[in-house]
Amino acid sequence: MSESFRPAAPRALRRLAALLGATAVGAALALAPATAASAAPRVTVTGANGQAATADPDYATSVTVKGSGFQTIQGGFGGIYVLFGWVDDPKGGTWKPSKGGVVGEDFRYVPDSEAKDNAGFQRFVSFPGSDTESAAQAIMQSDGSWSVGMTLPSAVFESHDRANKVIEVDCRKVTCGVLTIGAHGVKNANNESFTPVSFVAPGASGTGAGASGAAGAGAAAEGADAAAAGPAEPARVGLQSSTVAAGDALVFTAQGFTAGEQVVAVLDDGVAAVGPLTAGATGEVAGVLSIPRTIRAGTHALTLTGAGSGQTADVELKVTAASGAAGGADAAGALTASSAAEPMWPYLVLGAAILVALVLLTLSVVTTIRRARRARRAQAEERAAAEAVAPAGIANPAAAPGEDLASAAPVGDAASGVPAAPADDPIALLLSPADPEAPTERLEVRR
Repeated sequence: MSESFRPAAPRALRRLAALLGATAVGAALALAPATAASAAPRVTVTGANGQAATADPDYATSVTVKGSGFQTIQGGFGGIYVLFGWVDDPKGGTWKPSKGGVVGEDFRYVPDSEAKDNAGFQRFVSFPGSDTESAAQAIMQSDGSWSVGMTLPSAVFESHDRANKVIEVDCRKVTCGVLTIGAHGVKNANNESFTPVSFVAPGASGTGAGASGAAGAGAAAEGADAAAAGPAEPARVGLQSSTVAAGDALVFTAQGFTAGEQVVAVLDDGVAAVGPLTAGATGEVAGVLSIPRTIRAGTHALTLTGAGSGQTADVELKVTAASGAAGGADAAGALTASSAAEPMWPYLVLGAAILVALVLLTLSVVTTIRRARRARRAQAEERAAAEAVAPAGIANPAAAPGEDLASAAPVGDAASGVPAAPADDPIALLLSPADPEAPTERLEVRR
């Protein structure tokens, strides 16, 4: 199935689910007996009168699509998708996925939501007993038959290719019809078919693909009456996925507009727009909006407005950054916000640590200086003490502190009657006793 019809799930999970589903169905096809495998699948499209349906080129057409001869698998994974669109080789069948056909290149279809109550442009028919029955609009019978109601759009619809480029398809110029292919990416040639549908204006002659003609006066009056009647309920819009990446396509459907009126879809205040789109017979609209790659990530609003009725319908969606690239402005904003929200406590801790280190360094220097001063004072006191207890003869006890021996006054003993020796008589100094109690001798000096 195309990317626009896959569930809104992570890409890896989608691929894994598709691989597991394809493996399971392949094993079932190989082991289980195929129902109606010998006959090609057959599809009929009938209108309200039970006759072969022709679609209105200007308005949506409600039809009943029935199938028979399809291969059914009891309890198998998935089933088939019933789509309306265009194929490039309706007779040869090279458009079929089982033969290498690629959506957007070999076939295109009208986009629609996967919801069970979608606009009716796409239908899902599940295998009997499948775990996807709850999401299906119909269940295939054990004999390979099924029936489901469907809505055909006007002759001109928009689709998009693999590169998400919007393509306009005009069924008045190319062959359009009902397609059936395997659901959930399963390729099964037994369940692939294409049934052409003709577009013919009411009251106009001619049949066949591309026959449009002009609308008769009765049809014009009917359209005018429908437009004047206005919508029966408030308009509402639905999205295939509420989250889309910038640069991708947004698929939407809406209901509640006046039949035949022109509807314009606008994103925000004109960031992107698509239309005018023509509302169908029941007021339904479907379209594809290309999301600009440069749009900011975040929440945005899609608004649909009917030109005739004035009805509006809006819905919010979330836009994520483009794959593989980050917007410059968003990245800068995120960086600024991250910087602003950065906690301050690491800087406070760093400042406190630096302050403590400075205090410790200062205390260490002061302690070192005080210890050095104490050491010098102790050394000075030790020297002074050593000088104070020095033996006689080394220092003159009578000398005043700081006065050397040579400058000190001669010492004598008045009690002993020994006169002090003159300072300039070295011989007398030698002969004078150092102690008054010491014995004295007269020495004769011969000259």
